[in-house]
Formats: sequence, structure tokens, C-alpha cells
Amino acid sequence: MATNYDYEEAPATYDEAHRQDLGYDPNFVPDSVKSLVVHLYRHIREKNVYEIHQMYEISFQTLSDRLFKDTPWPSVDAVAHFVDNDQVFCLLYREMWFRHIYARLSPTLKQRIDSWDNYCSLFQVVLHSVVNMQLPNQWLWDMVDEFVYQFQSFCQYRAKMKNKTEQEIALLRQYDQAWNVYGVLNYLQAFVEKSNIIQILEQEKEGLEQFTATDGYDYSGGSNVLKVLGYFSMVGLLRVHCLLGDYQTGLKCLLPIDISQQGVYTSVIGSHITTIYHYGFANLMLRRYVDAIREFNKMLLYIYKTKQYHQKSPQYEQILKKNEQMYALLAICLSLCPQVKLVEETVNSQLREKYGEKMARMQRYDDEAFAIYDELFSYACPKFITPSAPSFEEPLVNYNQDAYRLQLKLFLYEVKQQQLLSGVRTFLKVYSTISLGKLANYMEVDDPTLRTILLTYKHKTHAVDSEGKVISNADVDFYIDDLQIQMAYTSNFGLTSG
Repeated sequence: MATNYDYEEAPATYDEAHRQDLGYDPNFVPDSVKSLVVHLYRHIREKNVYEIHQMYEISFQTLSDRLFKDTPWPSVDAVAHFVDNDQVFCLLYREMWFRHIYARLSPTLKQRIDSWDNYCSLFQVVLHSVVNMQLPNQWLWDMVDEFVYQFQSFCQYRAKMKNKTEQEIALLRQYDQAWNVYGVLNYLQAFVEKSNIIQILEQEKEGLEQFTATDGYDYSGGSNVLKVLGYFSMVGLLRVHCLLGDYQTGLKCLLPIDISQQGVYTSVIGSHITTIYHYGFANLMLRRYVDAIREFNKMLLYIYKTKQYHQKSPQYEQILKKNEQMYALLAICLSLCPQVKLVEETVNSQLREKYGEKMARMQRYDDEAFAIYDELFSYACPKFITPSAPSFEEPLVNYNQDAYRLQLKLFLYEVKQQQLLSGVRTFLKVYSTISLGKLANYMEVDDPTLRTILLTYKHKTHAVDSEGKVISNADVDFYIDDLQIQMAYTSNFGLTSG
């Protein structure tokens, strides 16, 4: 049974109230913080995952709201002697300390660099020592998620060079390896390889492992930390590659996880949403619209049915934001690939309410339509990054928008190419067979131009999947037989003649 650490209702002690009057003192440890640290340390040593989860998810947030709304937590040096100066616990505490700074305050450049150093030390311990701990999946997911977020945040911060002080530029030069893209990718890849998670998931298919059945926990006295970090790192790699605009590699990193099934990635709502959001976005950018629509539909339906259970969660606002972004991405997918039959009625009804009017205008392919595509993409896309170090030569310029502008340009170029197809799709839907000459006449183009349009239609309605197979996104397809165009309507995306 859970111990009730009732931090919320307990009145502030004289010491705590006095401290709040005096301002932040990194060495002052309120009794409630001491109690949390001591109990959390004990539960980690005893591998009491349920109690760890309660303290991590509820007690830490409650104390943050009550005592540290706009200040950091006490420094690690101030709490270390309460936990026998345990190295691993102190690294975990600092990871939470920095995460609190990012969530509630604004980190300084030095704090960004120190957080990178702390992740390096923590990850080195997990990778190269025997870590005999069981931590909740939520905490392990948050670790990977925050690591990638802080990398993204650092790249954005570093790219705003215009107003940097001399001191900041000196620090950036001095610590040029902090949040290096290769370092970030190497740690995530090292977790995947060292944990043997890909082999574990393969063996599970043959009934030789129980990783998913136990939600990644080890009930035989071992540790879940390396295995679950390895698992979540595959999602982390997908996210990093999406931020870099390398969608093919990102999806390749996720391949060992079968997202058509429930898995450890669905055991944490943040992990579930991040996985599907980036999977769907990557497929959208690779023109695999059907895969994107299917997964967005499933995820949006799931959020619709379960979001009330997450109202008190610290992740609730993020859940709602990602929900809105996925509706915007679904609107884009369905405008480029009208496969409405793949969408559940509940999701379709919400979509029409949010974007029905805009989707109708997106079909026109005029300047107003392109402006809507631009708006929805800009609202819903990831915060792309330029991972390379800046030029420190004068004049200093901001380049934090460069990666986003490039991805937007590529996306809108794709949309413009689709403009040709809207007319031909209309005619293909009306006729079961039509001669090339007649269609050319209707479309007011000559024969060679029509053949180019039909080839473009074929190209743009097909994509290559992760296994290298050509897949169709078309709701209506055709083949040409002796100058006659014969329609072939798709049934579950296999072709049937019209």
C-alpha cells in the first residue's frame, strides 16, 4: 500500500516561510525536501517501483508547486549527505533539478552546459557499470525525452547569435562539444546496442522473452534501467532524425518496435504520443500518406477516449497540444490524399469541426490554399534544428529559422506539384474508361502534356515503404491499354479494375 506523503496539505514550517521571505538559498533544505529525498533514496535501494513512481510523479510535482514555483530546488551538494553521497542518486537528483529549471525557469548557458555534463556522467554510469535499480517507465521515458528536448533547445538557443554577449560567445567557444549532435546520437545508439533491445524484441516474437508482457520490468531481481532506456532511445532517435529532416533514417531506427501492436511505448502516454506524432510526420514528408493517416487516426481516437484520465498529469497540456497538432497534420494528409474511409467517425467529426472549412479551401490550390498549407504545417511541424556550430565571425546573425524554412520550402514544393493532379483526379473519378485524346481535350492540354500529367499522378500517388516495396496512396488509379485509360479503384489499397 502506498505511503501517503501528504506534502500538499502540510502547512509551511517557520523555516520554509522564512526562506521564502529571504529568497533562494541553494544550501537550504526544507524538511519536506529532506523527507522526500530520504524516502526516494530508500525506495530506489529497495526497488520499490510503485513508491518511486508516486514520489516521482506526485510528491516532486507537489513540492515544486508549493516551494519552488520560481526558484531551483536545493543544490545536489546540500542533499548529498542525506543519501550517503550516493553517486547514482545524486546524478538522478541533478537530472530532475535541471529538468525543473527548464520547465519553470529559464536556464542560463552555464546551466545548459552543466546539464549536458550531468547527462554524460549519468549515461556513462548506466552504460559501463552494473546499475542494480528498477525505475518507473515514466521516469526512464522522461529522461530520454528531456535529453532530446534539451538538445533541441540548445541548438535553437545557440542559433540566435545576434544578441549574444561576449561572455556567452566565449563559453560557446570553450564548450564546443556540449550538446554536439554526434554525442547525442551516440548516446542514444549506445543505449540501443548495449541493452540488446533489438535482439530482445526479436526473441519475444519467438516466445523466448517477456519484455512487453512485463512492461519492461525485471521481476527476477535484476534491473530494467538499461533495457528500457535502450527501448525508449529508439523513439529518441526517431525524434532527433525528424528534427534534422532525415525521415528515412528516423523511421529505420523505429523499425524494431511494432507500432501496430501495444508495446512498452504505449505504457507511458508521452512516449505513445511522441512515437506516433513523429512516425506520422516522417511518413507525411515521405509521401506515405496512408500510413500517416492510419496512425494519426488511431492515436487521435485513443486521446479522445482517454484524455480525461490525464487531466491531473503534468503532461496534460502537452497531450492537448500534440492532439491539436496531429489534427492539423491529418487535415494536410487528407487534403493531399483523400482517404477519408481510413478515419473513424469520431475523429472525422472532430476534424471537420476544427478544419472542415480550411480543408475545402485547400482543394482549390490557389494562393489562399497554399497559405493554409503553410499555416498548418508551421503550426504542427517539429521545431527543426541546425546542429552545426555557428560562425563566430562578425556580423553575428540568427540562423534558428533556417532549418524550418528549408523543410517548409520542400513541403510547399510538394504541394505545388500536387496542383496538377487535382484536375486529373476529378476526371478519373467520373469515368470508368476514357480515351487519351478525349481526356486531353477536356483538360485543354496536348497529348504529350497529358502523358506527363498522368506519369506525375502515378509518381505522386505511390511511395516506397520501409521494406523497399512500392505502395499506393491513390483512392483512384488507372492503367493505359491501347490509348484507352482504364480506371482501377482501390480496395484496401489493392487494385481492382473499374
